[in-house]
Amino acid sequence: MLVAGLNPARGAVQGFIRAEAIFAAEPWHNHASCLVETRHGDLLACWFHGSGERKSDDVRIEGARLLQGSTQWTRRFVLADTPDYPDCNPCLLVDEHNALWLFHTTILAHTWESALLKYRRADHWEGRDAPVWTREGMVHLSPGAPFIEAISNAVPLIEAGMTNPAWSEKTRSEVTDYLSAMKVHATNELYRRLGWMPRAHPMQLDHRILLPLYHDGFSVSIIGISDDGGVTWHCSQPLIGGGNIQPSLTRRRDGTLVAWMRDNGPPPRRVMSSESRDQGETWSPVIDTHLPNPGSGVEALVLRNGNWLFIGNDSETGRHTLSVWKSQDEGRTWPQRTSLETDASEKASFSYPSLIQARDGSLHATYSVAGGDGTSVIRHVHFNEEWIQAHQVPAPSLLPDPPPGTGGHQN
Repeated sequence: MLVAGLNPARGAVQGFIRAEAIFAAEPWHNHASCLVETRHGDLLACWFHGSGERKSDDVRIEGARLLQGSTQWTRRFVLADTPDYPDCNPCLLVDEHNALWLFHTTILAHTWESALLKYRRADHWEGRDAPVWTREGMVHLSPGAPFIEAISNAVPLIEAGMTNPAWSEKTRSEVTDYLSAMKVHATNELYRRLGWMPRAHPMQLDHRILLPLYHDGFSVSIIGISDDGGVTWHCSQPLIGGGNIQPSLTRRRDGTLVAWMRDNGPPPRRVMSSESRDQGETWSPVIDTHLPNPGSGVEALVLRNGNWLFIGNDSETGRHTLSVWKSQDEGRTWPQRTSLETDASEKASFSYPSLIQARDGSLHATYSVAGGDGTSVIRHVHFNEEWIQAHQVPAPSLLPDPPPGTGGHQN
């Protein structure tokens, strides 16, 4: 491990990286972490823990802290636990008033489509132990006629993409079934109102909170928007590409928002993106990027020096390799890649990363590690941009230009 500091020979900051597990690996399922920093430089991480996911009623949201100057995480504590229901997909936000928000879902009927979106807020949340929640409740979203119209308008565009020569007949049949179901579900009011789930960090945009959400049934994304401190919420226009889920948000200097999304569809398996120029209300058509994605969560981050980082699985076929990509043109190109994890046997997986820049300029990431032995853990990695720069590796060679206007589809 390299130690950060001044290199006397060059007068430059050295690259460093340090990694540790937040707790000991165990046969329980631990997944979907999110990470924030306190004003004092402490870290708070959360994830869901249990014997499974949506079908396991013992799943709860857990957390732990890494105090400033320490190399060992505190004991684990419970952040949310609905008795006899699975609690999944947590994410954290520190808002403009330094209040902590936990968003997560409670699964009502053991299907992702039955997810009930909840929140908890703590006004005073720093210290060693679990936050004391000041307020909690549900995030009520009511996609209505504009949502139905957007689905109806998108279906012919997705059908036009079915000429993709990379698709098998089985894939075409699955896409046809998916589109038929999507049109039916769009007219079901209860189906539209349930099933919205968070994953990546929310964004505080001036006095507006943007909560990136997705729906496994529709396999689309929306942004939950609140202009009154989380009291009430409304929906953005849906982001529809047929498989674009779990958005992560970035903002360019000109105010344009860019959503980066997991690809839950057939070839090409790429990170998908869309842009908004009206603070998240409406979004451009969803397109495939050059970044590979095997159907796994991603996160993007704007650094204070203007560079952008993207963290995700750099493969179209599995979660056995995890990398950080760097852009110096606000996400238009990603020429630099640095590997964080690789398992040549492809038995282990590294997925669902969360990424932040600390007050001291360094970087922290957490992600799920599932071993080939059936154990899992949440790993924390602390590194800096100099380490990224010094450890670049060639980009994968599997990235020809995606066909114009293509997007993934549920399969």
